[in-house]
Amino acid sequence: MKLLMKAALRTRKHLSLVIITFSTLFILTIANQLEMFALGVLSNVGSDFFSEAPVEKVQEVSSSLVSATKFEANPLQFVMKYIKENFQFASNLNALILMLLMIAIFKAIWLFTSRYATQLLAIRVSRDLRQQYFEHIQSLSMNFYQQHNIGSLSSRVVGDAGQIASSINSCLTNFFQTPFTLVTTLCMCFYLSWQLSLVIFIGFPLIVLPIIFLAKRVKRVTRQLQVNQEKFASVLIDFLTGVQTVKMFAMELFSLKKYKEQNDRMAVLEAKTAKYGLLTRPILHAITTACLAIVVIFGLYTLKMTISELLVFCGLLQLVYEPIKKFAEENSNIQRGVIAAERMFDVLHLKPSIEDHKDAVDLDGFKDKIEFDRVWFRYQGEWVLKDVSFTVHKGETLAIVGPTGAGKSTIVHLMPRLYDVERGEIRIDGKPLQAYTQKSLRENIAFVSQKPFVFLDTIASNISFGRNFSKEDIESASKRAYADEFITRMPEKYNSMMAEGGKNLSGGQLQRLAIARALVKKAPILILDEATSSLDALSENHIKAAISNLHGEVTQLLIAHRLSTIEHADKIIYLERGEKIAEGTRDELLQTCEPFRLTWEAMFHSEKTRTPEVVTVE
Repeated sequence: MKLLMKAALRTRKHLSLVIITFSTLFILTIANQLEMFALGVLSNVGSDFFSEAPVEKVQEVSSSLVSATKFEANPLQFVMKYIKENFQFASNLNALILMLLMIAIFKAIWLFTSRYATQLLAIRVSRDLRQQYFEHIQSLSMNFYQQHNIGSLSSRVVGDAGQIASSINSCLTNFFQTPFTLVTTLCMCFYLSWQLSLVIFIGFPLIVLPIIFLAKRVKRVTRQLQVNQEKFASVLIDFLTGVQTVKMFAMELFSLKKYKEQNDRMAVLEAKTAKYGLLTRPILHAITTACLAIVVIFGLYTLKMTISELLVFCGLLQLVYEPIKKFAEENSNIQRGVIAAERMFDVLHLKPSIEDHKDAVDLDGFKDKIEFDRVWFRYQGEWVLKDVSFTVHKGETLAIVGPTGAGKSTIVHLMPRLYDVERGEIRIDGKPLQAYTQKSLRENIAFVSQKPFVFLDTIASNISFGRNFSKEDIESASKRAYADEFITRMPEKYNSMMAEGGKNLSGGQLQRLAIARALVKKAPILILDEATSSLDALSENHIKAAISNLHGEVTQLLIAHRLSTIEHADKIIYLERGEKIAEGTRDELLQTCEPFRLTWEAMFHSEKTRTPEVVTVE
């Protein structure tokens, strides 16, 4: 419960709404109690309207009743007689109807207000939690994303936030309105008849024990269920993402089997949760009904109470038992919220492994050189870069090549501080990367990855990527990336909507779009990580020309397997198993680096045999 209230009060602007919600719930409790007294008054005086006794006789009886003092009669009798004497309901039907209507309207108003306030609080808490969660995970380092899968993160931001909001709604009722209802109603019950009130203490242990017993099991099963929901979401996302591969390999039965395993497991856990959640109310209903029966028998035959007095007392007793029964019923929902809050706050309490130093300054443009000074980096205990050193001056083009797994992409990930080096140092303009703020560092770097990222919006918005570039800038960058030629053929041109995941574009078109996004940024440092891997030969030549035209204008770091894209680089570094094997120009490496020479010759032979095929197709 502590975590749920922490979630509700995480934003200070919720405090006033919480106070309003509490107030409406307390007033609703008073309205419920007034309703019980109204029923007692109705049963006490309502029969007088249908009685044949003369008014004088009724007044005589009333006078004799009033002569009884508060100390000589039952307190409830005294209350009934006071109402009967002062409000004259027995002789005024309109007054009785007006009282009942006023109480009914009073309760209706506060019933709506309390429920609306609790729902509004839950909605705002859920909204702010989703917002805070997304803001926070964006601030976390890349290590976090390698430790969590997409299914887990998406289920927490959608499912857990909603569950917390629903549980807060139940929590406000059960932990704040219920105690107020119990205390005030029990005080009334003891005031009206302390003998009958003792029955409550007989049933209390029988009510509390099942709640405690079942709550522990609900919490345990809920924890298992939510973990399984994460796995279920991950399996679903995996197979939806790879549906083309599944169909190409005709492995629908395999994917269905994996899906069915998680689905059946979730159904079993949901059945257990339903069993424990639904079991409490029948048990508590039987106990409270037995207690009410004892009250009626004891009140009628031992205390000689009237029907109207018993009706009021049983009504108040119902106000005591009903919240307890609802508490037991809603407790499973509260326990689910507690588990959801634990999972969400596990993430919200994480600190980014990479943070700006307190004396970090903004990087105001790139002026001199980039230096890798004996850099070491490891991933999951394995060294992927070992003592790597090199220097890139402003305006130069550096190409990094090598076999798969050599550590090429790791180098370009260290540049914008997606990770921090384990040993050594990376410097820009003579200062280590840690001396600059992360935002300013990344503002000076444009990046094109192997897998272009696009989102559901227009082509122009995907290129500008949240920045206010002019239409001319966007079109100019598109032309330089040779993306304009396919964009202008689309129905709405730059205002055409992208499909989910860029399904309406080919792989090569997506990469040219990503290159246009990098170029429009006009950053002084440009990193291309296998940026031409999905391009056809003609498009690759266009991109090579664009890269060549940028020579001297921006500093370029190129990662490539296809060596034809890096033949005009000022320097080439050859990596193998995380170590720098050679550094120099293309001609120097062809003379001194055997692995590079073999790779170059294999590429040249492949290009030579592929060229006639391209010409024939054209």
